[in-house]
Amino acid sequence: MDIDCMPTLKIGNLEICPPIIQGGMGVRVSGASLASAVANTGCAGVIASAGLGQFEDFPGSKFSQLNAEALKNEIRKARSLTNGIIGVNIMVALADYENLVKTAVAENVDMIISGAGLPLNLPQFLDGKDVKLIPVVSSARTFNIICKRWSNHFNKLPDAVIVEGPQAGGHLGYSNESIVNKTAPALEQIVKEVIKVADSFEPKIPVIAAGGIFDGKDIARFLKLGVSGVQMATRFVCTDECDVHTNFKQAYLDAGADDVTIIQSPVGLPGRVINNAFVEKIKQGKTIPFKCAYQCLRTCNPQKAPYCIAKVLANAAKGKLDESFAFAGSNAYRCKEIIPVKTLVEKLKEEFALAMSSEKSAAIIL
Repeated sequence: MDIDCMPTLKIGNLEICPPIIQGGMGVRVSGASLASAVANTGCAGVIASAGLGQFEDFPGSKFSQLNAEALKNEIRKARSLTNGIIGVNIMVALADYENLVKTAVAENVDMIISGAGLPLNLPQFLDGKDVKLIPVVSSARTFNIICKRWSNHFNKLPDAVIVEGPQAGGHLGYSNESIVNKTAPALEQIVKEVIKVADSFEPKIPVIAAGGIFDGKDIARFLKLGVSGVQMATRFVCTDECDVHTNFKQAYLDAGADDVTIIQSPVGLPGRVINNAFVEKIKQGKTIPFKCAYQCLRTCNPQKAPYCIAKVLANAAKGKLDESFAFAGSNAYRCKEIIPVKTLVEKLKEEFALAMSSEKSAAIIL
């Protein structure tokens, strides 16, 4: 069976094959180690910029400087380990968003992926560089707003778009009620609507599906719907090269389907996490008093927040899960082993080939 039958995701002059973008996972979950290992397989590796610097040890005015320096170092480290495609995920909600974007552009990353808010002014920071800009959206309406804004103000369109559905991990771009009650539109539906908008431009804008995509069968299903590629994050956590502490990875391995749960984050968004004693405490309304010295997220109100999400995620990255939780996608419980990135990508290719072969066989029978 040919396991090299996956199509190529083309974003401008970038060619990504297999057509997989590794999702950016903060705080310090996807850094240079994971991104470079992924890039070495032909996929696109992504560094998450959120909380890269050890800000918890140096609070206050150094916050932005620490993160920018850490991002620069991670990009350079990744470049020293691969000649493949390296991107950076930068959330609009970050207080130091502009500084991080400028750093990524100065370091000549291949792409900037930007969500958790509308990246309406992202093109203004390009400084003439050929850095691919990829917004993350949860609806065709949002994508249309971004396209009109970029076209009217910067004479530019997105180089690609990532459509993130409600089964994704971490902070989610949907209402808490729609996630809990499962009334949020399915990724399949949103993808079809976004493709209509993307195909209305010339050239057509590549659409990338994200959120709940776990195996090669899922990749085949979404490619059949018309997307050009997929973004996957959860499956890359349980790899040798993933930058996060082993305890974080073990939380995935130990989880059952019922352990993947939704919390209301202090930043005002629902978040998907793996349940533990800490999660139970915050669900019961218990608070962890703190004094904010850096206001890392624009949407966080330190006076009302029950705990510091930045500190909690920093603890998670260090493996202190008695004082934190692990963000995770809806399929995290399906992770059963920790393997090298190269092995994982080969498995995804095999799963994809098997799915395509089964589909052809079914068609012949019919």
